[in-house]
Amino acid sequence: MQNASPLDSLSAWLQLDYTPALPLEAIKAWLGVLGSADAVVRASQHQLALLASDAAAAALKSPKDDVAEKRQGYIDAALAWLSAPGYAGTRHILTWDHPHYPAHLLTIADPPLVLFVQGNPAALSQPSVGIVGARNATTQGIANARLFAQSLAEKNVTVISGMALGIDAAAHEGALNAVSNAFATVAVVGTGIDRVYPAAHRDLAHRIAAQGAVVSEFPIGMPPLPHHFPRRNRLISGLSRGVLVVEAALRSGSLITARVAGEQGREVLAIPGSIHAPLSKGCHQLIKQGAKLVESAQDVLEELRLDLADSGALPSKTSKKQAVARTSDDAVLNAMGFEPMDVDQLALATGMATGDLMSRLTELELFGQVEAIAGGRYQQIIRH
Repeated sequence: MQNASPLDSLSAWLQLDYTPALPLEAIKAWLGVLGSADAVVRASQHQLALLASDAAAAALKSPKDDVAEKRQGYIDAALAWLSAPGYAGTRHILTWDHPHYPAHLLTIADPPLVLFVQGNPAALSQPSVGIVGARNATTQGIANARLFAQSLAEKNVTVISGMALGIDAAAHEGALNAVSNAFATVAVVGTGIDRVYPAAHRDLAHRIAAQGAVVSEFPIGMPPLPHHFPRRNRLISGLSRGVLVVEAALRSGSLITARVAGEQGREVLAIPGSIHAPLSKGCHQLIKQGAKLVESAQDVLEELRLDLADSGALPSKTSKKQAVARTSDDAVLNAMGFEPMDVDQLALATGMATGDLMSRLTELELFGQVEAIAGGRYQQIIRH
């Protein structure tokens, strides 16, 4: 029997991927016996029914006219995206039998039949850590995500996140600072691969694709829909050795990602914070439930056994003014410690007049040393 061409084989995978009401178990059964997606598509409805069920066979071979039309539109759009002029070598469609399909993703309960990839598909198979957290992150959370990600990427660990606002974007940015890592970061998106959401991250998406990959399981042109993001999150954890939660409220998508990671057999790690901080409560709950408490990127490497390369200390990006602001003899920082404090508490602890204290707090904010938070309080920002 003549082997199918690569294009025919890809079209067959796309047909399987975009057939509604087609159970994954049926596809696995067909592939197990027939050996390839092309052979499945060419098989008769009767033969497929014998191997799975009448309903599954009918869904693939006898779809309603509108379903068949939408399916063909999906296939045409995917192939057009793949073959668009000027993108040779940077656009890829990975299927289960593709050499670059990440093997560890096949261990989850519902691996996508098709992955759309912009960038280097090899990035999906590197030793990796997922970093997730709040969209409305604190300044401290942003700093933690960026520094953890850079430290991990400097050790040749790929950082995987979802390109959302807040912690996700900070994790990608931090990883991209590790310029020596060609597989620094992977963004798993909840839209079609041709969409950027949020739109403000268009430049970030291009940088990620140039130093890693952007990946989606959704059809070309698919807009951001709320129910797509939980599905996106299972791929962040599925592609990772473990998931690090930087900041999370008690009810958040990050905790869903952590739960799914545990179900997938991935490690869950969390950064603790102030007992008064709402965005630390989710992390604390995870730690109570058995997540690994981490205080440094080295903790992550050791827990996941990912200490792959020691690139030495990271270069300091601290200005002289910031260095002065960090000195141990700063009365405000010493009095503040690591918990939020209001102005009255600080004035009492430092003995400073309110006007002088407010002036110093403004300077420290400009230096990136403290941030104003809810309730008229201030909190020190710790940079490792």
